[in-house]
Amino acid sequence: MTYLQRLSLFFLADSCIVLTAIFFSRFLVDATTNVVTISIIITSLSILLCHHIFSFFFKLYKKAWEYASIGELVIIFKVVTFSIIIAALLQKIVFAEIYVRLLAVTWALHILLIGGFRLCWRMCSDPVKKKNINKKRTLIIGAGSAGTMVARQLLNNRDADLFPIGFIDDDVYKQKLHILGVPVVGGVISIKQVVKQLEIEHIIIAIPSLSKKELNIIFEECTKTSAKTQILPMLEDLVTGKVSVNHFRDVQVEDLLGRKPIELDIKAISKSVTGKTVLVTGAGGSIGSEICRQIIKFNPGTLVLLGHGENSIYSIEMELKGELKESPVKIITEIADTQDAEKMNSIIKNYLPEVIYHAAAHKHVPLMERNPDEAVKNNVIGTINVANAANWHGVKTFVMISTDKAVNPTSVMGATKRLAEMIIQSMDKESKTKFVAVRFGNVLGSRGSVIPLFKRQIEKGGPITVTHPDMVRYFMTIPEASRLVIQASALANGGEIFVLDMGDPVKIVDLAQNLIRLSGNTVEEIGIEFTGIRPGEKLYEELLNENEVNEEQIYPKIYVGKTSELFIQEINHLLLHFQSLEKEELREMLLMIANRNIHSNEALSISI
Repeated sequence: MTYLQRLSLFFLADSCIVLTAIFFSRFLVDATTNVVTISIIITSLSILLCHHIFSFFFKLYKKAWEYASIGELVIIFKVVTFSIIIAALLQKIVFAEIYVRLLAVTWALHILLIGGFRLCWRMCSDPVKKKNINKKRTLIIGAGSAGTMVARQLLNNRDADLFPIGFIDDDVYKQKLHILGVPVVGGVISIKQVVKQLEIEHIIIAIPSLSKKELNIIFEECTKTSAKTQILPMLEDLVTGKVSVNHFRDVQVEDLLGRKPIELDIKAISKSVTGKTVLVTGAGGSIGSEICRQIIKFNPGTLVLLGHGENSIYSIEMELKGELKESPVKIITEIADTQDAEKMNSIIKNYLPEVIYHAAAHKHVPLMERNPDEAVKNNVIGTINVANAANWHGVKTFVMISTDKAVNPTSVMGATKRLAEMIIQSMDKESKTKFVAVRFGNVLGSRGSVIPLFKRQIEKGGPITVTHPDMVRYFMTIPEASRLVIQASALANGGEIFVLDMGDPVKIVDLAQNLIRLSGNTVEEIGIEFTGIRPGEKLYEELLNENEVNEEQIYPKIYVGKTSELFIQEINHLLLHFQSLEKEELREMLLMIANRNIHSNEALSISI
């Protein structure tokens, strides 16, 4: 129906309702059939004229009554009330008295009939009544504003394949009530029972303010059912139309692990990054690329993306340029290997960055166990090359990305990262450049994370392979790790090792079980197989060793470790001769230095 057709229909219907209300009120008040009098005719015409004038003024005729709510009822109240007030004033002027009882009954009938007509219109045209019986029966967790919004959109969207059957909410004052005709059927603890009773096929978690712990509790209850579980996107994205009811996303393992987001010191970061030249090594990697995404938000003058793999560098370059659009930020790419000292010197001399984020490294533990010489080349010598160039050309801050595996290392990868930490801490003592390291645990979603491996194993039908049932790790998300790195550069005084307060460590077997459930399978269907600890692995990781511990947080969720003993002479001696060592001999020497087991030069007797 077009707007003019709707306008004509409502105009005619309202005219009939207004006249019916006034004449029927006369009949009710005076108990007479003589309802057509001069005073009644004048009053009815004034009410009719005022009704239409106020209806146009308050846009009553432009409302889509299929989606009416309290706002439309308020408008009806205003239109009727103001019309009656004008009629009362006219009676006072023309007849010198106000027929109060007549107008009061007319006011009540007027509102009742106008509102009733709109309600009947909505009932007849409500898309809810035309729901498809093939839609999935859906349970919405959260009966607040977000959950109500979800229910309303699902009810009004004919294309949605979900239909709300009930709400779950722990607020006892909402339970047993109906919201938009959908009942609040219980609290979180009753999810399993409700899903079974109401034959629920789909669950939507619609509480944007949930903490990670609360979400984990809800998800644990959802996994006890066979219903598919999804979560509401950001509420502002739903409101602004960026996503619709068809864009509920699956619960990710990142939602169940981790902490509250780190609040950044925007002022300090802006001072160190905005308008400056920033260089990121390993910019194509999972951590390096996310550092670039975070840095770009602070509008650096120039961002230099340095990496060894052309495809990954091209990918992040195109992504960032797509986001920048009219931004004046200049993005430059450099394909280079950090092991090339001359090239590193040339690049840093050419761009003279104020800040360098050194993310380039070999990180895969078993691979580095088999190739310790390559770990030394990339993780130690590569770091030295970039750090030396930074020192020579007056870079203000050099931030090295390290790992919790550098603490009391049992692996080649961890040992080489610890040696790299020692080198930059030593350089900080003699350089005007502020050299710092940022140490964190396993990063969810990074290329070296267990998550991609577990997902591939689930896709193949299992089993998931876990090295040991008691193995635990600290976990953080890629954005969280990257924000820590950027914040560290703003907090750096030089020589520190920054560490994130990562909360409690997570058992790998629990992580595997969560991933299986998130995929819609059961642990019994996929299975978990324990393969034994691999070379270089530990059952648990530490973030600081006993000689580095400094309990004071310098920033919320960020600790700084104290500088421990550095073995620079021994490291230099090793670097001169490592290529002539057997793999096992090199491995032992790396671990000896990294674990501070060197007490004299005699201990570094290397056969050539």
